[in-house]
Amino acid sequence: MGADEDAAEVVTSVGPLDATVVLLRDFVHRSGALRAVALIEREAGVPPFVIECGRFAPVEVDLGDRVVQLAHDLELDATSPPLPEIRQLPAFDVSGARGEVTGTIGGLHYLADGVGALAAALGARNVAMAVFETTDPNTPLALTARADRSEPTIVAIGEDEFELP
Repeated sequence: MGADEDAAEVVTSVGPLDATVVLLRDFVHRSGALRAVALIEREAGVPPFVIECGRFAPVEVDLGDRVVQLAHDLELDATSPPLPEIRQLPAFDVSGARGEVTGTIGGLHYLADGVGALAAALGARNVAMAVFETTDPNTPLALTARADRSEPTIVAIGEDEFELP
């Protein structure tokens, strides 16, 4: 593919998904996450919308038939559901081989609660995922939660996954 074929379509709105974009940006900025992703379910048999917001990167939205981008600092005429207070924590020390996360006391559960609140703000059975820095830049820490809490929160340390008790 040539460079022109790789370029994403840049838009100024994704319609009803604008509120999700605002929500993800707010979460990333307040939590210090490297990125946050929302999977918004659609009707049966149709893949979900996927919205990905990286720290100070364009927001990417997979609409199913095409992928579009919005400037990270674009003002959108949308209001997102409120999130509880969430703040940035120092980077965790992690070991996927041992399944260990070391850092601020209660920090992992604090961030898991934040990702759970993000998922709940998405509603229905939608999914939220956030990736956080660790002291090893090659081993990020990711937390994934489903809005209806029908599944446990998943902690991923690099390639290793664990259910959060």
